[in-house]
Amino acid sequence: MLTAMPDGSVQVTDMQTLLERVETAAPVDAIDVAADELAALLGAREVGLLIVDYSGRMLVRLGRTPARGERTHDTENAESVPLPGTVYEEVLRTQQVAVREVGDGARVTAPVTVRGDVIGAMDLVLPAPPTPRQVADIAGIGHLLGHVIVVNRRYTDLFEWGQRTTPVSLSAEIQRRLLPAAFTCEAGQFTLAGWLEPASTVGGDTFDYAFDRGTLHLSITDAAGHDVQAAMLATVLVGALRNARRAGMDLASQVVRANDDLAAYSSAGWFVTGQVVRIDLGRRTAAIVNAGHPRPLRLRGGRVEEVELAVDIPFGLEPGRPFRVQPLPLEPGDRIVFVTDGMLERHAAELDFHATLRDTAHLHPREVVHALGAAVLRITGGALRDDATVLCLDWYGGSASREARHGASPEYASPTERA
Repeated sequence: MLTAMPDGSVQVTDMQTLLERVETAAPVDAIDVAADELAALLGAREVGLLIVDYSGRMLVRLGRTPARGERTHDTENAESVPLPGTVYEEVLRTQQVAVREVGDGARVTAPVTVRGDVIGAMDLVLPAPPTPRQVADIAGIGHLLGHVIVVNRRYTDLFEWGQRTTPVSLSAEIQRRLLPAAFTCEAGQFTLAGWLEPASTVGGDTFDYAFDRGTLHLSITDAAGHDVQAAMLATVLVGALRNARRAGMDLASQVVRANDDLAAYSSAGWFVTGQVVRIDLGRRTAAIVNAGHPRPLRLRGGRVEEVELAVDIPFGLEPGRPFRVQPLPLEPGDRIVFVTDGMLERHAAELDFHATLRDTAHLHPREVVHALGAAVLRITGGALRDDATVLCLDWYGGSASREARHGASPEYASPTERA
């Protein structure tokens, strides 16, 4: 169990007991069980959890909250809290615990993050300001709470329901299932973050990644058409890419198999553009297939330029066709940004990508993709005609065993600083 020490710090003296308490609770109650433990341990008057919604611009308060939220489902209640200009925005940006005095006590807000992927924030009301050691413990507990959420959300729709602050169409439901469970991943040799701004009629964009012992796999795709038709095309291609990847195929065989599967299961003339990348972490080399997709951008040494790639035809148009596997040059300190054409549509043409990438060089990739998505929404007035998707890779090189930092801005170390 968690034990309070004389100096006010917290030690995990019996982790098995804590895990048993969480695991014996129903998945929908796991967070409340953890909150009760924290309240008793720290003498907190109040413990609450807020999770980030699908838009990334709102937090939703879940758990044992008063019936004050604007949404209810059975006995559940959800209260939405806008992020901009709040302490939550600062906490999630800096990944630092915030302490504010409230009457005779203190309100403490901590980030809930796993491998750089922001899940939400934790609020505690304490009877007295915490000591520096307690603040450090609370930060660690927030990280632990993130793992509890990741595990338990597999068994319930509660968290999904909470994140849906706007209605979700069938095509968006399908599209969401094609995206990775975590939009950000921090590891020793890289940090990766993706984001998707859906159009009013879903355009079939996806991004995906998988991190094996010695390989990082990436993909970004854009299906022709809109709504369910585009979502179904994306489903076939992403499923085929994953199937071939998990069968251990090399990059050339993987894309040929996926192309043939898409051609076999879609109508003539329908296609998906995309880029599929494989990075050998041991050799520190990368290869890419470019199937009719916009070229990625690279920030290197303060200069932004397109990565020169030959362009093959999109996936699904010609079964049996091979695709060129091209080198993707990587140097420690590089930032590579992959996009779909929704980020480049004519209504977003006034977005200067080169200047924006230079201006955001100091930011964590998680913030870069949000900044680019927000810029496109602002320029288009929120009326996107096509999905806008971006995938940002910071490459550090070095040893695969290098310790990952739970990056934040302004403390985030840029790729160049970490190289």
